[in-house]
Amino acid sequence: MEKKGTILMQRYELGRLLGQGTFAKVYHARNLKSGQSVAIKIIDKEKVLRGGLIDQIKREISVMRLVRHPNVVQLYEVMASKTKIYFAMEFVKGGELFNKVARGKLKEDAARKYFQQLIGAVDYCHSRGVYHRDIKPENLLLDEFGNLKISDFGLSALAESRRQDGLLHTTCGTPAYVAPEVINKKGYDGAKADIWSSGVVLFVLLAGYLPFNEQNLMEMYKKITRGEFKCPQWFPPEARKLLSRILNPCPFTRINMATLMENSWFKKGFKANVAAPKPLQIKGDVSSISDVEVALDEGSSVSNSSIESGRPPTRTNSFNAFDIISLSQGFDLSGLFENDMNERPPTRFTTTKPASTIVSKFEEIAEMERFKVMKKDGMVKLQGSKQGRKGQLGIDAEIFEVTPSFFVVEVKKTAGDTLEYKQFYNKDMKPCLKDIVWAWEGNEQQQQQQQQQQPQPPQPQLQIHNR
Repeated sequence: MEKKGTILMQRYELGRLLGQGTFAKVYHARNLKSGQSVAIKIIDKEKVLRGGLIDQIKREISVMRLVRHPNVVQLYEVMASKTKIYFAMEFVKGGELFNKVARGKLKEDAARKYFQQLIGAVDYCHSRGVYHRDIKPENLLLDEFGNLKISDFGLSALAESRRQDGLLHTTCGTPAYVAPEVINKKGYDGAKADIWSSGVVLFVLLAGYLPFNEQNLMEMYKKITRGEFKCPQWFPPEARKLLSRILNPCPFTRINMATLMENSWFKKGFKANVAAPKPLQIKGDVSSISDVEVALDEGSSVSNSSIESGRPPTRTNSFNAFDIISLSQGFDLSGLFENDMNERPPTRFTTTKPASTIVSKFEEIAEMERFKVMKKDGMVKLQGSKQGRKGQLGIDAEIFEVTPSFFVVEVKKTAGDTLEYKQFYNKDMKPCLKDIVWAWEGNEQQQQQQQQQQPQPPQPQLQIHNR
């Protein structure tokens, strides 16, 4: 058991216990070098393994690494020992927004300010491919200046968690704040679900009580699925109208984030806060996010010697006949389901180079452009360091093995602005990849030229054609 005054990893002095749960405790702590106050979350690795929460911890690390916003509680460092995982996080002094609301409703300007900060941060999370899924006043903290900070990403989801239908399917969240489509268990859009929960928070800020609140849970769910709520008479007319569009039980006609942020009531006095905090550092026995994941795997631990021993062989995903058919012209059904015509579809190329060479090429691109790199099981993730119009660029390159000497690589944008990605892809990425590309998807002319210059590789029965 950690005691007050304990020196942790030769970097932090532990202070008072701030809170605890089944698998973790949170302490106030002081950085020995800078004197900065932080919150240290200490996670018991054995309890996490027994409780089957490995993926949740991995996801929380990945999400907090991706989301660097002034209105989100920041993760400063990740450290690890053989038995514990340590998160060094921003210490938020003002407590929960819930405590402020518990004393009664807020004035319109105060409620709007908190709602603006919440929506600004949630919109940024969505631009990074992150959906919180448990937005409520208890997870919204206030700093000493009265600024809102979103916390607790333990139930969050990444865009890559979506199934083939493009929807999330895990039912989670707090009953009074959860969107009706989540309750219905037929799949849901994480962004639309977060908007609903944010609308419930706005109602609570203005009213001082919940819009859906029944002792009988089934009765409450019925009201939520029907969108049955009543605004008190003191609500401003514009706020009433906005809430009716946010708390629309049909996710397809519910207001989206872009339209919400253009709403006249919302925009009053709104100042976007996009200054990026300091980047995440990894300390102690851990050298990267993927090493933290290894440390969490059952029966394994990470030490300096294992990190220095060299790279493990590059693992790839395999392509079967169905995967190849799904990429062929005439079998691509994505147009039936994808609504955003401005989104750039994934780009694919084939190559005869080994997986390790493919990964090294993407590492070269990352180094030249100052991107961060994360590698795992045939996937290379690139994260830009510059703040663009919609945050930092996020790019995934996934490597598929068709035969032992023939690979398909799929490159896609996972976060950031589509136009900025297109410019980066055409100007920087594509020229750098030309040394390893055998053929770009649908580029038959290039394929013929390559055939004249090098031996033909083993091929699948179906060629990859342009969508």
